[in-house]
Order: sequence, then C-alpha cells, then structure tokens
Amino acid sequence: MHSVHLAVLMTSHDRRARTLSALRALEEQRGLPAGTTFGVHLVDTGSTDGTPEAVRLRHPAVEVMSVGADVPLNQALRIASRNSRSGGGGGGPLGGAPGGPTHSWTHQLWLDDRVELFPDALANLLRTAAAAGTGTVVVGAVRNAYGDTVYSGRRGRSLVLVEPGEHRPEPCDTYDGRVVLVPRAVYDLVGDPDKVFRHRMGDYDHGCRARRAGVTAFVAPGHAGECVGGPDAPGSREPGIGVREALRRVTSVQELPLHPWWVYCLRHTWPWAPYLMLSPYARTAARATLGRLRG
Repeated sequence: MHSVHLAVLMTSHDRRARTLSALRALEEQRGLPAGTTFGVHLVDTGSTDGTPEAVRLRHPAVEVMSVGADVPLNQALRIASRNSRSGGGGGGPLGGAPGGPTHSWTHQLWLDDRVELFPDALANLLRTAAAAGTGTVVVGAVRNAYGDTVYSGRRGRSLVLVEPGEHRPEPCDTYDGRVVLVPRAVYDLVGDPDKVFRHRMGDYDHGCRARRAGVTAFVAPGHAGECVGGPDAPGSREPGIGVREALRRVTSVQELPLHPWWVYCLRHTWPWAPYLMLSPYARTAARATLGRLRG
C-alpha cells in the first residue's frame, strides 16, 4: 500500500469529555500501514465547556478552529474540509505528515466526536479501501453500548440500515456520516457535503451524489466503534406535545427543514418526491394528534 495521509474531519459542541475520548481512541489506533500520518481538523461550534482549550492542551497537533454556535453541523464539516486543504495540523501523533503539506492527504475521514473507534478500526477501513479500489467510499458501522448497530451504510429509498458483515464488506447506496473514509479520487469527483443541507441530510445526499457519479460504497466488516453518551433529545417525537409544536420541531434545522428536505427529495426520489416530501410532516402531525387523544 502506498503512503497514507489521513485528513480527519471532526466537529464539536459542548462535548468536552466525548471529544477527548474520540481523539484518544484515534491516537491509539493500531495495525496501520507503515508511515501512516494524520492531520486532524476540528471545528468547534461555540462550546462553553472548554472543549477547544482542552483539545489544544492535550492534543496540541490538532488544528482547532472555533466558530459561532449558530454554525450548523454540515457547515462545520465543510469548514473542516476547507481547512484540510489549506494547511494546518502540524506533526505529532495526531498531526499531519512532519514537514509535509496537509493538502497532500490521500483520504478524508469523517469522524463524529461521539464515536470511540475500536483499536483496529482504521486499519480495517484502509484494508477494505485498498481491496475495493481508489474509487470506493468505505463506511464504518457504529454500535451502541448494547451492541446494536445505530449508524452505518443505508440502502434503498427508505434508507434501511445496513448491518456490517463479519468477514466481507456489504454494499450500500449511501451512508450516515459518523465514520466515513473518502479517498482523494472520490473527493475530487464529488466534493464536500452540499451547503444547502445545514445540519442533517448532507451525508445522505453526498452518498447519493457519489453513487450517481459511479462511485461504489461499502460498509467495512465488523463495527468501527461505539457511540458513547445518551440518546438524542426526542424532538418532534416527544410525547404529549401538540401538533403545532411537533411541526415546529420537525421543520427546524435539527430535523427536516422544508427547503433542504425538498431539495433532497427532488434530487434523489423523483417521481415520488412530492409524496415523500410531505410524508414525514404528515406522520408527525398524526403522531402528535394520536398522542394527545391517548393522553
């Protein structure tokens, strides 16, 4: 295998302990090809718990950029990608190639700071990528503390979660953006997640655009890591809220805002786009109505 230079893209927001755990797990990766180097590019979106300062103290080679709390997840990832192409992230255990430019990376690794990689995760991803070829995206499946797969590749219009195989890669149509290895050749073809998706859906759209461009995607064998911390807030599914509040939440930037969702449906689900566009909002209203009636 040729020399591997990974540009690791991360975002954070008020998750100091989780972010540090994710970086520690990244630093403890084993079995990597000789000469593998990292350039870690972390964009922190207005943390008030000291996350940027703690990362700079414990991992000084990591490039940390602080932006406002109003910068959504997808935009923060795009900024991290831009930083990986413009320099920064010096040498060291989690730094770039000593004396080498960070724009020479061979792969980008999208890494959610809530994921603790298993010690052989990156070696497994790179091994899968080498076997599949330079035009292939490799997804790392993520499990929860109970061993259930919670993030992985996705298949079909309904985005069915792909369970990782034990010994062989599993094909997928698109992917959750928690652990994704994007080779340089794919990046040059597809680019970053689209800025129209401010928080969610940018990863699914990226996978769909990659597939349309002829890029294949596989879920690597086994699980790449574990998602730490509690479940996300219930949002529009919170029991007892009214229809108006449920619809306000489901159309917020945290869930399915109207314009980005319509763009996604129009791009990837035609001719069923109008139906699919309305269906999550109709389900949300029906669920809130039934919840109130039962309550």
